[in-house]
Amino acid sequence: MSIPDHARANFATLLRAAADGNLALMECSDAVTGEARYVICAVSRDGTDFMFTPFGHLADGNPFDAYVPPSATLPDEPTP
Repeated sequence: MSIPDHARANFATLLRAAADGNLALMECSDAVTGEARYVICAVSRDGTDFMFTPFGHLADGNPFDAYVPPSATLPDEPTP
């Protein structure tokens, strides 16, 4: 599985924001469910205003239960 260019660009932006100390963790509401989400945001300035760019939210509960890592076997390779 290849990571798309837009995801790589967003990750690079997130790394720059972290290196510059321009990250924030904000409590927001999910747009669909209204549930509280804890969102990782890059912080920038527009004149005297702060701008917060959301990158994603922290997983509820155990993140190891929420995600499946990529397969060690590539799709076009036979399974051992």
